[in-house]
Amino acid sequence: MPDYTITGGGYQATISERGGALRVLRHGDRDLVTSWPEGGPVPYYSGTMLAPWPNRVVGAEYAFDGRRHRLPVNEPDRGHALHGLVSDRDWECAELLVVEDHHGHVRLTYIVEPVEGYPHRIALEVRHSISGEGLSTTLTAQNVGESAAPYGCGPHPWLLAGPDVTAYELELPAGRVLLTDDLLAPTDLVDVAGTPYDFRAPRVIGETAVDHAFTGVAEGRVRVRGPEGVVDLTWDPEVMPWVQICTGTGLGHRGLAVEPMTCPPDAFNSGTDLVVLQPGDKHEATWTIAAATEED
Repeated sequence: MPDYTITGGGYQATISERGGALRVLRHGDRDLVTSWPEGGPVPYYSGTMLAPWPNRVVGAEYAFDGRRHRLPVNEPDRGHALHGLVSDRDWECAELLVVEDHHGHVRLTYIVEPVEGYPHRIALEVRHSISGEGLSTTLTAQNVGESAAPYGCGPHPWLLAGPDVTAYELELPAGRVLLTDDLLAPTDLVDVAGTPYDFRAPRVIGETAVDHAFTGVAEGRVRVRGPEGVVDLTWDPEVMPWVQICTGTGLGHRGLAVEPMTCPPDAFNSGTDLVVLQPGDKHEATWTIAAATEED
């Protein structure tokens, strides 16, 4: 399972074939994401690609195009199908460009073959590109099968701004939050005003446990401030109108998960913002992680 390192503009990123994942991202001597050892294991989906759906398909069952489908359960304590089909698969490097101190990129590919519960063929390509603007990642999907396919995607980085997430200040310009039940199945979409999840004005996370999807995104940016600095994750909210935030409360994992998504949890059942790829159709989503300063 080879790794590929690219550098540029003071940044260094290491990409793993496992999950097409961002394994390491540094600016100078500072880590911007939670890393993991070469060869794995990958803790809590850190840096992996989530496709052909992000988050959960509740009960691992859904209906599409007049048929019921049953997916393998990979979240057994809740009974759901979590984070798609490719986060633990080995992708193939298709191109590597390394230009010292300027820019570089690595492009990996993976083909989702028809499997139980998802009888579709989707060609995926992820391109990680580094420069003085940070690390930009583009995930492209094409339906190379013969039938329409439901689709959604997102990344799963854990942003780092210090050792203790409760000390982080979070800025999240999102007006609505998707509440969940005890099994993290969606229940109600509500205004963030008056909830513990209103971070439109930057404030310290403290003891607030967050594992929720947000929408009504005024700006495709989440900013995290901590004792080790500031880190931004930016994206196009027209393409990815949702973002999952997870404090990892009780997991013992460092960082704050910030996951821009094309659709909310359980979109295969609700149909909300679900992408339907007809044969030959392509879908593209891009996001960028960068160090920032208070003046930015």
